[in-house]
Amino acid sequence: MKRFRLVSDDFKSVETNPCPMSTCAAPPGSPCRTGKGKVAIQYHTARFRLVPQLAKTLSVPVPAVRKPGSVWTELPWPVHTSAEPAGHVRLGYARASTVRQSLDAQLDSLAEAGVSRIFSEKISTRAVQRPELEAAVKLAGEIRSSGVAVTLVVHEHKRLGRGIELAMLAEQLKAGDIGLEFLTGELQGSHDPSGIVFTVLAAMSGMEREYIRDRTLEGHESARKRGKTIGGATVGDESMLSMAIHLREQEMSLRDIAKKLVITTGKKKGLHSSPATVMRMLREHDEQKATAAGVEEEAAGR
Repeated sequence: MKRFRLVSDDFKSVETNPCPMSTCAAPPGSPCRTGKGKVAIQYHTARFRLVPQLAKTLSVPVPAVRKPGSVWTELPWPVHTSAEPAGHVRLGYARASTVRQSLDAQLDSLAEAGVSRIFSEKISTRAVQRPELEAAVKLAGEIRSSGVAVTLVVHEHKRLGRGIELAMLAEQLKAGDIGLEFLTGELQGSHDPSGIVFTVLAAMSGMEREYIRDRTLEGHESARKRGKTIGGATVGDESMLSMAIHLREQEMSLRDIAKKLVITTGKKKGLHSSPATVMRMLREHDEQKATAAGVEEEAAGR
């Protein structure tokens, strides 16, 4: 096989991009590294393929100036003279609802789509936390913040979630300027963060939230009239509420707030609160505060 011979400053073009390999994750400006913390002999394939003129190359050696085999150290990041994205990374995500379901078809389609790395898991859509999806979104955000365009590639939109869950994720991706691509299904195609699909999903998220809230409040009021107790076992306390209020003031999302709150009592002690629990705590706090303010105004007007 013909081996690529590095010429000129091509290695600088490779190092303009961060390495997508989880075992490397070298930042822009630095050579790739091995799992043992040494400068790699060759740049990782997923990285040099981000450079169009090197995309079909079999291998790209690390030049002597980077001292291959020596202890890896981070070098200064390159200075970009343009605001345009330097390269494009495609990350894949696959999910099955049960352990009995196979991921093979999804993994094959993602591999054919040329993604740099695939995150996969077998977990229900109803799960509040999906570690691999969260890891994929986090890595995408880190890569995008370094100046590289990123697209999250999924076999079908149902693998990400349904309804409000998909819409909330779309909002998160849009905020991070991360593209989204579905290989099949009703939403098949590539979607830019500023495109219509993100806008529609975000709008759907808002409408569905309002619908759920209104129906929940109606159900609570109906139950109260029948003398029924509302809500399940208490998993929050004053300290959790204070922290939740503080984090909300910092404009954090319900999901992010929930990740920072830990239940201190009961059967769920040591676990994180769910976004629904956080929403309930904050809503009850706001309602009580509004009621108290109304009573004070009424008393002052007498």
